[in-house]
Parts: sequence; C-alpha cells; structure tokens
Amino acid sequence: MSTTLTMSTTKPSRLPPIATLGPLIALVLAVAFFTSQSDRFLSVQNFSLILQQVMVVGTIAIGQTLIILTAGIDLSCGMVMALGGIVMTKLAVTSGLNPYAAIACGLLACMAFGLVNGLLVTRIKLPPFIVTLGTMNIAFAITQLYSGAQTITDLPAPMTFFGNTFAVGSAAINYGTVLMVVLYLVMWWGLRDTQPGRHVYAVGNNPEATRLTGIATEKVLLGVYIVAGLFYGIASLLSVARTAVGDPNAGQTENLDAITAVVLGGTSLFGGRGILLGSLLGALIVGVFRNGLTLMGVASVYQVLITGVLVILAVATDQLSRKGAR
Repeated sequence: MSTTLTMSTTKPSRLPPIATLGPLIALVLAVAFFTSQSDRFLSVQNFSLILQQVMVVGTIAIGQTLIILTAGIDLSCGMVMALGGIVMTKLAVTSGLNPYAAIACGLLACMAFGLVNGLLVTRIKLPPFIVTLGTMNIAFAITQLYSGAQTITDLPAPMTFFGNTFAVGSAAINYGTVLMVVLYLVMWWGLRDTQPGRHVYAVGNNPEATRLTGIATEKVLLGVYIVAGLFYGIASLLSVARTAVGDPNAGQTENLDAITAVVLGGTSLFGGRGILLGSLLGALIVGVFRNGLTLMGVASVYQVLITGVLVILAVATDQLSRKGAR
C-alpha cells in the first residue's frame, strides 16, 4: 500500500494514448475541414490572426487546467481577468500611477481573488463550483462599480506592448502569443518534472491518499488557486494589450471558453489526469472553429452551439475512458 501511495505522489497520471492524441487529431481534422470550405482559411495571415485571438483564452486556460487537475473548477476566471484589466488601466490612466506598478496591482488583484477562492475551498470546505460562481458575480460587480461602467482609453505604451507584432515571413506575430507559448512550456515542465507539479496531480487523483503520505493537500490547493489567479492577471494584460482599452465588459465568455479548451485538451474534469499542452491544443481548436465558421458565414449563435456540443462530446469521451479503465 505504501508503495502505491508513494508512486501516486511522485509521478503524474498519464492519459491513455488515444486521449493524448485526441486533441491533436481533432485540430488537424478541423483545419482540414475548414480548408475545404474556405479559400481564405489556409493562409499564414489567417493562422496568425487565430493565434492572436486565442492568446487570452489560452493563458486563462493554464490557470483553469491547474484547478481542474485538482478536481475543481473556476467559473470566475473571466470576470477576475476583466477586473485585473480595469484595475491596471484605471490606476495608470485615471490615477497617474506608474504603468508597471499599475500592472503589478492588476496582477495582485487577480491573485487576491485566487486566494479568496482557495481559502473558501480549503478552509471552509465549500464546493469550488459554488465558490467561484459567487466570486464571479462579485468580481463582475466590483469591475462595474470601479470603472463606472466606462471603457478606459489612452493607455500607456507598456500596457499595449504585448499587442505589438513582429514579422515572421508574411505573418504578423504579436508578442502576447510568444508570451503565451513560453508560459505553456514553463508550466508544462513544472507540472511534469517538479515535485510541486507532481503534488498537483496527486491531489487531484486521490487527495486522501496524498494527505496520508504527509503532503499538505490544503497548501497545494491554496497555491493552485493563487497561481491560477496570477495567470488570469497575465491574461488581463494580454487582453488590454490586444484591444488597447480597459473594457469593463470583457470576460463575459472567457470562463466557458477556457473550460472548453481544457476539456477539449484532454484534462479530466474528475482530476488527476491531463497534459497542459493539451489545453493549448484545445484553445486552438476553439479558435479554429470560430474563425472557420466566421469565414463560412455561420452566425455566432451557431458557433456557441457547436462549441457546446464539442464540450459534451469531450466530457463523454472522458467518462467512457474512465469506465473502460476500471
């Protein structure tokens, strides 16, 4: 028994091969389908646009992946991101605070919400779904009140830097996309090859067995929610950089888009199984579908409908794979 417990805390659970390859296969099939439907889809310029469109959701999905790996879920991520964007832009523009200090304040505001979520989950033992549903509404209300429901413009250059682009051949790649990819690579390595990363998998796989090995599961969970908040803050900076405004109405759909990306990427909603890079593929799948359907002239309401169907199929596949493994 002790050997089993030790192994569960030192090595992340691996997905079955089909589940690992599934997101990549789905992405390739989606690209092939939309290429056949639109002459404009398969172009360097269009793919660079897709990358720009997914960088915010993709960054949020990093934090969401960490939480889902622990068998939790965070419905507040989109609204927390919007709050972080408003905090940093309003402090810089209205209060005249140094832009870098304002950005730091925005990041800290998002991390504070992560801390609150984590404390409610670990100390009071409230379900993550209920906790984050509540903090989602709280973050939305604070964002509207603090901004006066007004968009903030005339942002300083440091806040729009990651929205700038550089040329790679005929493609225009923005710095925010590069940052997102770097964050994925760093966190992928951290989850796979470091002890804290293995602890995240262990808590999601079997929290009681993990606690019996001497690992402080509550500290792991609390750390996960705080780090997730940091990624929401980074996403808020990328959102501000991409739009060049502080938008109090941002984040309305990013929470569901991020959860969709994580689920499509193969991370189990039951915790303990998943590969972070799969969430990047999931975000790309969502971006490819929305871009391709737009090029085909499909109304946005049908895009939402198709995204919902994809989520249900991904969760059903995960459930069936769990039953097959028993």
